[in-house]
This record gives sequence, C-alpha cells and structure tokens, in this order.
Amino acid sequence: MAKRAASLELALLGLLQETPVHGYELRKRVTALFGWGRVLSYGSLYPTLKQLLRDGLIIEDSPASDRSEAARATGSAANLPAIGSRAGRRGKIVYKLTPKGKQRFTELVAASGPSAWDDDNFGVRFAFFGATATETRLRILEGRRNRLDERLDGMRKSLNRSRDRVDSYSFELQSHALESVEREVRWLAELIDNERAHRSPVTRSSRRSARFVISEETLANRTDANAPPADNPE
Repeated sequence: MAKRAASLELALLGLLQETPVHGYELRKRVTALFGWGRVLSYGSLYPTLKQLLRDGLIIEDSPASDRSEAARATGSAANLPAIGSRAGRRGKIVYKLTPKGKQRFTELVAASGPSAWDDDNFGVRFAFFGATATETRLRILEGRRNRLDERLDGMRKSLNRSRDRVDSYSFELQSHALESVEREVRWLAELIDNERAHRSPVTRSSRRSARFVISEETLANRTDANAPPADNPE
C-alpha cells in the first residue's frame, strides 16, 4: 500500500503540474492514464489530496465561473468566498500545485532507485518521462529490464518444472504470463536503444498508421494484379 500511495502522490502532482483540476476529473485522468479504475476509490483519492494540502504541495480554489456567479449574486468582489471554501451550488473544489508542490514533483521524477522499477511504480514513472532527464530515464529503463530478466529466468524454470504436473489450462496461463514479460523486455530494449541514440520512441499510433498504409498499398497492388486487362483501343 505504501508503494501505491507514493505512486498516487506522483500521479496527482504530475497531473496538476499540467493544469488545475477538480477531484472528480483527477480521478478520471488517473484511471485513464494508469488503469486504476477498480482500485482508485474516492476513499483513496481524497485522503491523499488532504495530505498534499497539509504538506503545502497543493491548494484548493474554486472555479472562476463559481466566483463570477458569487460576485454577481452579492454585487461585490469583497464578498467572494475564500480559497478552499465551496463556492456556488456546484461546490467543485479545484486543486492547484504550489511552488513547493512543483519542487516536490521535480524531486520525485529525478529519483531512479529500485522503487521506480517496481510493478506498482514503473507505469507512473514512465507516464512522466517527458519531465524526466535522459540519464534518469535510462537508469529506470535498464533497472526495469534487469528486474524482468531475473523474473523471466524464474518463470522459465518454473514452467519447465510444472510442464508435466499441471493441466493444459494452467500451463497455458503460465505460458501467457511468460510471453507478456518477454514482450515487455523487448519493448524496454527498444526504448533503451532509442534513449541511447537520443531518439524519441515511435508511438503505437504511428506504428499502426504505418501498418495501415502498408496494408493499403499491398491491397492496391493485389487489386491491380487481379484486375482484368483493359480493352485494347485498337
């Protein structure tokens, strides 16, 4: 749980680094980015936000639209609610990063120790690689790959031992897990090569587009080859 709390802190600070966001939207963005839909409950989110508030890493504010409505209702900007109060009927609280919070985020993305390679942390760290120094990215990627190489060795030995002791479905499940780790190791190797060559990673959407173009060209060639010959004008 401590690792997940640390990852959640980084995720929230990183998202607020981009723009102020209210709690409901924060939860949606964390879920979309990190796939925590079944894990990240409001019971986990709001205690973490309160801790960040106590630590002075974020502040509460009300949306500008709520403040404008309150000003029109009272006729005086002096009667606007203070920061942190719930303005208007919608009562949405917007969370903003403080200078101390920005410094904390910088410190977190600069860390490259073993915790950054863990299953619970790596995806979050990778999501903010754009704000991470190249040397730090390389250390994290190499650390993650080394850890998975060790895991692969254990998984292969376990699979060989259980080959004749488990039913076909259990064996298939173990084989699937092994293949998943092997794919991640290949992906990490490609990322490491890109970092060393100072190249940006090719996005999956670009790869899909390239495959689509190739497929379309191939289809066109096949269509031309199979088309009936044109009528001879002579």
